[in-house]
Amino acid sequence: MIHLLIAPTGVDAGLTTISLGLLHALDTLGVKTAFLKPVAALTNEPERSTTLVRSVMGIQTPIPMALGAVQQRINTGQLDRVLEDVVALHEETSRQQPDVVIIEGIVPDRTEPYTARLNVEMAKALGADVLLVLSGHHHSGIRVKHELQLQAGLFRAADVNVIGHIINKADDSHQTEMADDLPPCMGRMPWNPELTQPRSSDVCKTIGASLLNEGELTQRRVANILMGARTLRHTLAQLKPGTLLVTPSDREDLILAASMVSLGGTPLAGLLLTDGGQPCEQIQQACRSAWAGGLPVMTTAEDLTSVAIRLQQLSHQVPVDDVERVLRIMASVASQIDTQALVDALGAPHATRLSPAAFRYSLVQKAIAANQCIVLPEGNEPRTIEAAIECQKRGIARCILLGDPDEIRLLIKARGLELPEGLQILRPASLRSQYVDAMVELRKHKQLTRDCASVELEDNVVLATMMLQCSDVDGLVSGAIHTTANTIRPALQLIRTAPGAKLVSSVFFMGLPDQVLVYGDCAVNPDPSAEELADIAIQSADSAAAMGIEPRVAMISYSTGASGTGNDVEKVRQATALVKQQRSDILIDGPLQYDAATTPAVAHSKAPNSPVAGKATVLIFPDLNTGNTTYKAVQRSARVISIGPMLQGLAKPVNDLSRGASVEDIIYTIALTAIQATRITPI
Repeated sequence: MIHLLIAPTGVDAGLTTISLGLLHALDTLGVKTAFLKPVAALTNEPERSTTLVRSVMGIQTPIPMALGAVQQRINTGQLDRVLEDVVALHEETSRQQPDVVIIEGIVPDRTEPYTARLNVEMAKALGADVLLVLSGHHHSGIRVKHELQLQAGLFRAADVNVIGHIINKADDSHQTEMADDLPPCMGRMPWNPELTQPRSSDVCKTIGASLLNEGELTQRRVANILMGARTLRHTLAQLKPGTLLVTPSDREDLILAASMVSLGGTPLAGLLLTDGGQPCEQIQQACRSAWAGGLPVMTTAEDLTSVAIRLQQLSHQVPVDDVERVLRIMASVASQIDTQALVDALGAPHATRLSPAAFRYSLVQKAIAANQCIVLPEGNEPRTIEAAIECQKRGIARCILLGDPDEIRLLIKARGLELPEGLQILRPASLRSQYVDAMVELRKHKQLTRDCASVELEDNVVLATMMLQCSDVDGLVSGAIHTTANTIRPALQLIRTAPGAKLVSSVFFMGLPDQVLVYGDCAVNPDPSAEELADIAIQSADSAAAMGIEPRVAMISYSTGASGTGNDVEKVRQATALVKQQRSDILIDGPLQYDAATTPAVAHSKAPNSPVAGKATVLIFPDLNTGNTTYKAVQRSARVISIGPMLQGLAKPVNDLSRGASVEDIIYTIALTAIQATRITPI
């Protein structure tokens, strides 16, 4: 086990940001990490680092000791007792058996010189290497260099190994060469204003404003603040995505202008009306459509000047409940860390487990290597557009959006995005005639006429399915605004099942804190027979292997082994036997209860001789009721990120989205589809 203490050199180093980024970076490599914050300046608010590591990373970590209490004990000569308690906290963390423990040090306090010394003593007590974190914000390269020399010398004087440093909020002045005797640079984090953008709800809370219209208060972010003190002509030109317009409540011209701009598709951060008034009923009625589209409208009794002063003092610190922003910061920080150099310096082993971060990273890399063309029939849907742009920019897939090109380009512009080179936007009306004959031929056994085919092809999902069937694209992703049936039915009619597949099924990839599990079938088959259940298990095992997960298949039931009887248990038992007959290469066991399949201690008691119990990676549920209920319960109760459903058994890859899918969900589904396209044998 390796220990790494993150030691800040000043109050503005951004310690929490760097700690989370390091955890994410190591997790992406598959290194199992744990986190410990031994001492913290506890306030009435929850300690930030501990809270975020628990809620976002899913890592359990002890509550820190309060800095005030530690200070009192040190002042009375009890430093050794303090360090004993630090070691006790570390022992609690070590029970997770991680490869690396990230230990977050104390932010130095110039009024209390013992704080810097305590970081040194904790590193010694835990046998930890040290990574220094410095702030480059408003600091010259020379000042940063001198700070690094001072802090590195402090640890080295105590025989503590300093393996490197990270500069947070860096700029070009911090690219200067460091002296040979200084620890190497493991990363420079450029100042990124986009990562400091608060939610509109954060502004509302800070100001103490009341709501006239909630809208998308918790989803929209404040990129810039515009004080509405100028004329309409000057104000209108500055109403861009992410703008918070602050204006007196009697400036009805500006209120109308912001509402109309929002109605036109520009996602403003919101309206903040000062002086305690409200627009008259006629103005509110005129703005109703724009407000219904999500524009937040807040009011405060303070005047424009007072609000402007308070907004200047708005904290850039990310709230503990802003998970989306935390994840973006983590990914940004991780991308700037020389993770391999850090791992080499630590001598850290690579774990064999596949963490959620490592799984997502692997998906993206495999999709990039696959270089497949994916059609998105819901081309006018904003989340789909944003996902396609991101996939095109990152090389995850070559995307085609089906929809009105003019409307799509307006949506892209309104959301402050740019159309990347290579992203195709195709007008469906210009394509339909190309697929009429092929569709008539495919459905001739159903006596489909050309006129009926033309009508069916007016459905973009049907059109996209024909594009896939005719090999003009490699895969299809739909479902952000369509039902599962709307996505699957055309595929079953026009593409059909793959050779050897008895049915179409689905899997979800469930990102638990320690690993990714595969759940099947949770979306398609209500009550599969034993033969169908065996086919689902085989499909799911192959899907897991294709996505980099070693398949160990557990056939789930309400009893384990021979302990239970009944038709449902017998079906699972028969399906398990069929898989063993058909695919001796698949490691499978069943029936197994969920806890016996996933928990080593329970497996030892209930199924001690099972090759799968306690370490299953693929869980096959006996019916849709059990599978869907379990997947949703785990997803919501444990705050697990799930990717899917991914459809299996089709001759060509078609995948369905949840209608509540986020942009990230769509991106990873596109990646899954691209990978599937490389492993499905063409017919």
